[in-house]
Amino acid sequence: MSPTSTFFAGCTTMAAALAAVMTLTAAKTPSHAHFDEITVGRINVEEPDGTKRLIISNRSQFPGDFVKGKETARPDRRIEAGMLFINDEGTEQGGLVFDGTESPDGKINAGLSLTFDRFRQDQSLQLLHSDDEHSSTSAVMINDSPFYKVSSMDDLHRFAAEAAELPPAERAKYYERLRNEGKMLRHRIYLGTTEDKSSALTLDDAQGRPRMQLLVSAQGQAEIRMLDESGKVVKTVTPEN
Repeated sequence: MSPTSTFFAGCTTMAAALAAVMTLTAAKTPSHAHFDEITVGRINVEEPDGTKRLIISNRSQFPGDFVKGKETARPDRRIEAGMLFINDEGTEQGGLVFDGTESPDGKINAGLSLTFDRFRQDQSLQLLHSDDEHSSTSAVMINDSPFYKVSSMDDLHRFAAEAAELPPAERAKYYERLRNEGKMLRHRIYLGTTEDKSSALTLDDAQGRPRMQLLVSAQGQAEIRMLDESGKVVKTVTPEN
């Protein structure tokens, strides 16, 4: 055998040996790993087919929203860190976001929101905390969200784009019309604290209008308020009456 043939035969034997070692090493590599500590900017939890199910992220890498596996950019979300819940079809179904800052002039902007969304829709249940330099509020909110065949996440994107083109004075009327048509969520129950340090339970009708309030002030005064559809108090019940 020539020296050249011997060289190539040796290379072939070495390659086969390396391949065998790699195969054996891979076979012994566990399917999971243990870390005492890991530092990341973002974690994507995915199904075997690549469908994202849970995203944990810092503020700068926070994702947009997801509809049937397609991500839509949301630059407005880059102000908070947290996580997104994504259902089997790849559509967002709630999440947790939080922030907390103090500006050089002493203004505080802090809060937390944990939400659970209706299928292909907006939040139906929300745990909310908001904080500034003057006061803080904490509450549980329950909403009516439309059935996705009435309006969907795609429609919500379109509503937001249309509202952005309207003068500020017209946006509230635009959203009010959508709520009256059953195309956007409507608040039904608020249970929490208020800016004046009262505790409150507010019950709204199907149009999202407050109709009854149970209140206890910071000074301990208790009352029940009944409101008409315009929000005017028509009856008040107190310990005195």
